[in-house]
Amino acid sequence: MILGALTPDADEARRLLDEELSKRVYVEARPNLAERIVEDLLRAVGRLLDGLGALGPGPGTVVLLLGAGIVVVLAVILVRPRADPRGARPEPDVFTGDVRRSAAGHRSRAVDRAAAGHWNEAIAELLRAIIRSAEERVLVDEQPGRTASEAAAQLGGVFPALAGEVAWLAELFNETHYGRGTASDQQYRRAAEVDARFSAHPVRGAAAESPAALR
Repeated sequence: MILGALTPDADEARRLLDEELSKRVYVEARPNLAERIVEDLLRAVGRLLDGLGALGPGPGTVVLLLGAGIVVVLAVILVRPRADPRGARPEPDVFTGDVRRSAAGHRSRAVDRAAAGHWNEAIAELLRAIIRSAEERVLVDEQPGRTASEAAAQLGGVFPALAGEVAWLAELFNETHYGRGTASDQQYRRAAEVDARFSAHPVRGAAAESPAALR
């Protein structure tokens, strides 16, 4: 029968469902509430499996596959806000607090945070130092509410050769400052090198003649 050739038996269907829901996107992205809901659904499917023997392998497996499809759809809906952080909420301003610091001030704070082993904070201060330095050199305008991603795009236009590095730093900032990421001393050293390269890098081409640079 075509149906029998295309549909697995109950054990195989259970295995396929377990494999789908064990994928990394579900495990890492789902919140605790979603995890409990998915586990409850899996237990319900398990109880359904136990009662499908009387239906026979064909009809019973079709019912199981329909139920498994519903579980997967619900799991995707539950974890999507965490799997796609851009859809969750806009990024906040890269600068926090009411005190305006110079690029040198942010670098000094970065060194202090690094000395204490607070790598997340140290990297945040280095990104702020890079942005403030570009503002002080009149390479980009001061922009209240600027996010790390916006700053990376703007700085990448001024320094195309370093666009990849500053994009990496902005992404690391978002992961460690707003998410659950944890930075390392190696990442801090790389970020410090990015800061040094930005400070020493000459501005060429259209960026040097931008309205901000000419004022």
